[in-house]
Amino acid sequence: MSEPFADLIFADPPFNIGYKYDKYYDKVKSKNYIAWTKEWMSVCKKVLKPHGSFYIAIGDEYAANVKIIADELDLFMRNWIIWHYTFGQQTKNKFARAHTHIFYFVKDKKNFTFNDNTVRLPSDRQLIYGDKRANPTGKMPDDVWDEYSRVCGTFKERTGWHPCQMPESLLKRIIAVSSNPGDCALDPFSGSGTTAVAAYQLNRNYVGIEISPQYVAKTNERLADLKNQRQKNLVLNTIELSEMKQLLSDMKRPAQEIATDKNLLKIFTSQFAVRMNNHKHYRTGEIVMALKDLAVYSPSRLDRDCEGRN
Repeated sequence: MSEPFADLIFADPPFNIGYKYDKYYDKVKSKNYIAWTKEWMSVCKKVLKPHGSFYIAIGDEYAANVKIIADELDLFMRNWIIWHYTFGQQTKNKFARAHTHIFYFVKDKKNFTFNDNTVRLPSDRQLIYGDKRANPTGKMPDDVWDEYSRVCGTFKERTGWHPCQMPESLLKRIIAVSSNPGDCALDPFSGSGTTAVAAYQLNRNYVGIEISPQYVAKTNERLADLKNQRQKNLVLNTIELSEMKQLLSDMKRPAQEIATDKNLLKIFTSQFAVRMNNHKHYRTGEIVMALKDLAVYSPSRLDRDCEGRN
């Protein structure tokens, strides 16, 4: 590419820990892996727009190397996020690993997109204490993300054809906060296609790069199924419904609990309006109807079901 085109880059590269992908075995010499990491990070920086954001998910083994390479490339780190994915990968002779590092870099530390209202959550002052001093727009999430479980084999979201699948809700948080509708999101390691799927639902353009023809075909199937879906008898449009699902996931509360608790419903409706930021007035009645139509299950329940199988 002759000019930068990406407003946002999300990269979830192979971690060099021995996974066998369709067209790639994830185990090379450490020095070769580090050199390759610098190569692809350098190319990504070249296609990132001046105001762009660059997120990288990586494991423990090479997290420090990614940070050092980013410093060499003059990328500015805004957050070192820990994604705590609820339940670990069980081990016999060390503590179970239950996290992934997500670096959040920008090209220009004074010029970047950050839509804070799209990710704010109701605070404990609002939910528990009814404190009038609470910020009515909610609070910013911490840099330890424990709202999103690993996508295990029992989840409906699991594609079944890719060994490492990021949860859609996690990608939606990143895309919502660090890009605007119509922007372009790039994923240089497309894999299961979750970045493209999340970007499409949030009305962003997307570019995915993938060496496996099988993964490309399966991703296109995911996108085709999504595009063919028709929401019937729903009060809200698809963008609003996507945001409602995201807020439910972030709050870790089941739809039924919110729909039947007047105080919680009021807070949820207010926070939903903040996230949409479209100057539209949402009534609690239509929110209840949309919650019933979605029939969303509680994330915590899914986590417990999955933990019982590990």
